[in-house]
Amino acid sequence: MNNKLLGNKGEDAAAVFLEKNGYIVRERNYRAKTGEIDIIVSKGNTMVFVEVKTRGSLAYGMPAEAVTITKQQKIIRTAQSYIRYKGLSDYSYRFDVLEVLATKNGSMTFKLIENAFEA
Repeated sequence: MNNKLLGNKGEDAAAVFLEKNGYIVRERNYRAKTGEIDIIVSKGNTMVFVEVKTRGSLAYGMPAEAVTITKQQKIIRTAQSYIRYKGLSDYSYRFDVLEVLATKNGSMTFKLIENAFEA
């Protein structure tokens, strides 16, 4: 399976995982001039910006390791744009990384890293 297809399957599964864990999906693949956020969810009065990283193996390290400082800065700027655009100043915010590991038999495991980085 190519990386793009694996990433799309991982994001779809991640959205279901988040919903099953009490989150409300607000946006998927939100794009602004500053970048993209994979999934935006809320739970209570917290808005969560989730970067999903899917891997078919750990040959290149843990998925979260691919969320570099540069990527974090793009996500933060894009989240700030989203907050302004939607007028969401009443929420608290957090940035999570959701690692998705896909096995060859098609099953997926998830690891949600809350507060993976800060603005």
